[in-house]
Parts: sequence; structure tokens; C-alpha cells
Amino acid sequence: MRHPLNRPTDVELSILRALWDLGPATVRQVHEVLASDRDLAYTAVLKMMQTMVDKGLLLRDESGRSHIYRPSQAREHTLKHLVDDLLERAFGGSALDLLATTLSSRKLGTSEREEIAQLLAKAKEKRP
Repeated sequence: MRHPLNRPTDVELSILRALWDLGPATVRQVHEVLASDRDLAYTAVLKMMQTMVDKGLLLRDESGRSHIYRPSQAREHTLKHLVDDLLERAFGGSALDLLATTLSSRKLGTSEREEIAQLLAKAKEKRP
């Protein structure tokens, strides 16, 4: 059953990031990644991942002895959805305000500035 993408909580986003890095994985593998940063019980990760399946954020393959989980949407799709949501809720749809706030709130290195310039150049080519 296909669910609309729900906005993941902070912990759910941590689980999604772990799965994007690992690829399809067991609860134990995800728990090992998360436990390196914070104190989380295996059973808590299991319950969160089961809830994420119910919410439509994860898919579970039950064909083997260990269940294998993977995100239901590609990383890019989920991140685009989150940014679009933030853009509308916090910035009234203004990408300029979002970008200006982001750029003014952090110090950028040379490579980051160059990458941003390249992205802006590509965006300019796409839309006259």
C-alpha cells in the first residue's frame, strides 16, 4: 500500500540517513550505526522502524530470516519534500529568503562557494 510521504521526526530521519548510507539493512545494522552517536536500545530502533513501515516511510522484506528494511522513497525525493515543506511553512515559498538565511547563518568554505556558484549557473541555464 502506497502512503503519502509523512514528515519524518528527527529520529526517523536518522534512520533514513543510516539506510541511505547502508542500503537495505536489518534493524541490527541500523542500530549499530545509530548507537555510535546516541544511547538507543535495539528494541527502540526496532519499534521505530516498524512504525516507519506503518507510516509508509520504510519498506520491509520479510522473505528471509532477518527482515530487511529500505526507505520507501529515494533520498532525493524525501529531501526535496522536506525542503519544499520548510520553504512553504517558514519562508512563504521564497527560495531567495531561504537561501539568504542559509548563507548568512554559516561560514562557507571555498569549495562550498564554488559549488553554489555552479548550481546557480545550472539553474540559470534551465530557466531564462
